[in-house]
Amino acid sequence: MGRQACESHPAARALFDRASELLGYDLAELCFEGPADRLDSTVCSQPALFVCGLAAVEVLRDVSPAVVDDCVATAGLSLGEYCAMVFADVMDFETALRVVKRRGEAMQAASDATPSGMVSILGLELEKVQSLCDEARGGEILQVANHLCPGNIAISGHRAACARAVERAPEAGAMKAIPLTVAGAFHTDIMAPAVTELTEVLQGATLQAPRIPVISNVDARPHSDPEEIRELLVKQVVNPVQWEASMRFLMDDGISMFYEVGPGRVLRGLLKRINRKMPCEGIAV
Repeated sequence: MGRQACESHPAARALFDRASELLGYDLAELCFEGPADRLDSTVCSQPALFVCGLAAVEVLRDVSPAVVDDCVATAGLSLGEYCAMVFADVMDFETALRVVKRRGEAMQAASDATPSGMVSILGLELEKVQSLCDEARGGEILQVANHLCPGNIAISGHRAACARAVERAPEAGAMKAIPLTVAGAFHTDIMAPAVTELTEVLQGATLQAPRIPVISNVDARPHSDPEEIRELLVKQVVNPVQWEASMRFLMDDGISMFYEVGPGRVLRGLLKRINRKMPCEGIAV
């Protein structure tokens, strides 16, 4: 992850070097060589995804500078929202990385404290997914966490409740129910212990009004007040990600071309499920 960008684009490599100094370990080596279990941990995966996302921006800047210069809005899914904030000049790279580092540590601690997880439910609309959660909850936490696209909704909750949801999903009409490889129940109240630490680190961070709109995960709307943005970034860890609504907001606002920057091509796939005719190019690293 990120190797090709670093080998071909000095600006991308510079981001990894700056990140390694701040984090205290060689992020490039971890992304390129692993070990996978360490890279997959929330503590390491969040800084890695953040830096890879911005490294992809630098690749795009090198190959298509006009695309970067002419960009009129941005958004990022969950952790990716911090990449969007840096791209829109809400935070500088170092400030955002410090926040992301603490965010990852706090969310890992909350996950370690409560056995929990996430499940991707494929082939059901929102109302039926909510009913599935109601039936499988069993007095525990189980709720919609990511509104990704039609027929693809992620749920989060206590581990046993997630297992019950996987068992009951076929009967509810789901095509598939796929447990996700994540540390815990992100975007639910199980992450509430992380709120205090995230609030603290964000209060110490300098935020500016965005130079272009950044669509919030919480309410699928842009915000210009730095204090409001600060509050929404805290709420994000315990609230569902409104990704489908975010994309629809941008399209309704006149956006006619999208670019996905970062590792993989998941967001392009989601966009095609939201609007199959909407063009989207990708810069994967």
